Amino acid sequence: MANDDEMAYLFAIQNQQNQINFQPRPRTVNNNIINSFELTDSAFIKNYRLTKNLANTLIQELSPFLKSPKRSSDLDVSTKVLVALNFFATGSYQTPVGNSRFTSVSQSSVSRCIEEVTSALNTDNVFGKWVKFPSSLRELRKVRNEFYENTGIQGCIGCIDCTHVAIVPPIKDPLNAHSEYIYVNRKGYHSINVQLICDSKLRILNVNALFPGSTNDSYIWNNCDVLPILEQIYRNGQQGYFLLGDSGYALRPWLLTPINDPVTDVEQYYNKIQMTTRSAVERCNGVLKMRFRCLLKHRFLHYHPEKCTKIINACTVLHNMCIIHNVELPVEESLNVLILP
Repeated sequence: MANDDEMAYLFAIQNQQNQINFQPRPRTVNNNIINSFELTDSAFIKNYRLTKNLANTLIQELSPFLKSPKRSSDLDVSTKVLVALNFFATGSYQTPVGNSRFTSVSQSSVSRCIEEVTSALNTDNVFGKWVKFPSSLRELRKVRNEFYENTGIQGCIGCIDCTHVAIVPPIKDPLNAHSEYIYVNRKGYHSINVQLICDSKLRILNVNALFPGSTNDSYIWNNCDVLPILEQIYRNGQQGYFLLGDSGYALRPWLLTPINDPVTDVEQYYNKIQMTTRSAVERCNGVLKMRFRCLLKHRFLHYHPEKCTKIINACTVLHNMCIIHNVELPVEESLNVLILP
């Protein structure tokens, strides 16, 4: 027994010495990762859609809403934003995004990055800054004057239309008040019907991504917070402000639509000008989806409808940042802008 005790004592001493002499293995670093900000300007825009300066501006703006790294293994704010931007831009699945030569992070980390950045872009401080309908007559006049200078139409303050963003069939759960079949649109696939109102420069003034794909465009408009604003402006005697929409909407003093079966030259001329000007929202839709390809029909958002709504809102924020700062689409994509229903 004494021999066993002596051996245990010697083992304890040796183990303690081994702990004292232990040198931790340095953390493995992937030296093949490329610093995104060392890319050329065109390559950076192709992968993230924003310019380097604009990306840095976004990182600073979102920093208060993102978790700061507490451990050496945690991702920094810059990496989180770039990972999310790359997903929005390419529409690739989370694993390819995580395995890219710019990040090399796990799929679960990519998922957390998208969740954090999307939520940050949906905060009132950020979303309300970049996506907002004119809140005063001075702002309305500015938008109206821009339309007149670009199109020759007096009184127009925006163009309205809806577009479908494809999603995977949702699972019935307490967070989703709608049944799965409600999301099947007239084209036969699951989607969210997104209402957009844009100005003559393709800046999105209002977005409503709350309704399932089977919802009628006019129903979304009748439940939109912009409608009562325009009605009130008209009742207050300011009758020179209106939106342009297609024939799916009801004709109102604040929403002008094409004339069905025009007869006179004046009616035909009105229809021509109305549809030419209204095409701005179709171009806006096309640019939005080609710039942020996660919204394209063949990509499908693989998330719960509530999160899909947040992703759509996030993309409109980034779209407006690009429009306001004159960021061009990559050449090969600007030549193939798709207008999707």
